[in-house]
Amino acid sequence: MELDERKVTILKAIIRTYLETGEPVGSRTISKYTDLKLSSATIRNEMSDLEEMGYIIQPHTSAGRIPSDKGYRFYVDQIMQEKEQEVTEVKELMIQRVDRVELVLKRLAQMLANNTNYAAMISGPQYHQNKLKFIQLSKMSENKLLVVTVVEGNLIRNKVVTVQEEISQEEILNLNILLNSSLNGLTIQEINLGVISQLKNKAGAHREVVDLVLGEVAEAIQAEDEELQIYTSGATNIFKYPELSDGEKASQLISTLEKKEMLQELITGGEDSTGIQVYIGNETPIQSMKDCSVVTANYELGEGIRGTIGIIGPKRMDYEKVLSTLKNLMKQLDATYKNEKGDGNEPGQQNGRSD
Repeated sequence: MELDERKVTILKAIIRTYLETGEPVGSRTISKYTDLKLSSATIRNEMSDLEEMGYIIQPHTSAGRIPSDKGYRFYVDQIMQEKEQEVTEVKELMIQRVDRVELVLKRLAQMLANNTNYAAMISGPQYHQNKLKFIQLSKMSENKLLVVTVVEGNLIRNKVVTVQEEISQEEILNLNILLNSSLNGLTIQEINLGVISQLKNKAGAHREVVDLVLGEVAEAIQAEDEELQIYTSGATNIFKYPELSDGEKASQLISTLEKKEMLQELITGGEDSTGIQVYIGNETPIQSMKDCSVVTANYELGEGIRGTIGIIGPKRMDYEKVLSTLKNLMKQLDATYKNEKGDGNEPGQQNGRSD
């Protein structure tokens, strides 16, 4: 006898209900919570088959059923398979998009430099992860566990933790189910004291393990994105302005434009609704740009994917032209993103380097 789609749905419903209530699950309960629209009698027959196959057990006569170890194993394997499929699909979309987005950003930086006669920079879009997607605990040795945490954006964090107690494979399986059913889809703000307290109560003797895992979850959710990419163009334009073309000043400016760790000081949010910020002279956060004006604008491609565009020039720059150029560029990026969405592609994180 094999598990068909109906049996799988009923088995999942039994396990999820049991995880929520801790009580044996009857056919009438399942008939209320599934979309099968089956009678209690039909569900009872399916549950009998599942019991015969070893996926559920009946702890007492006339009681409902609870999952067996085999049932738990099937449930966890299903979750892992679904998550792996999600990661694969996202990776494929990222591969399709990465070269095109990188090329577009480099060309935009060149266009900005040519149109304004100033230096230009564009940071690659960053996806800000903040929701937990999946946790898996695996036994490495007697007192060591591997904690694998996957957060939104498919950032994966692996960490080996040391526990003071020996945990069986069955206990690890139950902890995996408990952690995923309690935490999946939550942000760090939503994993509050109430959630943590309830989780520890359910974990019982394994409260310490839950503490360690929650620490890893917090670090993974708050982890920095992959290395920030910044594309620059027009550095030599600064020689067109006498006040910036002094040998030492020019050398410092060009050096700054080549070091993205310094340019990261400009990757901040704007103060007004347009996301545009103007830094004049000493207002500029970068020391080597104190004789310059810097105008930055935030662009957003939707779903938390955003970056920064910047123009660096003399304090006597044509502010009206620069602001107009940036606003038009932001509109173009928005239009480009909408067109790409129509093709069924999503923007991804970038892997490149500054020009």
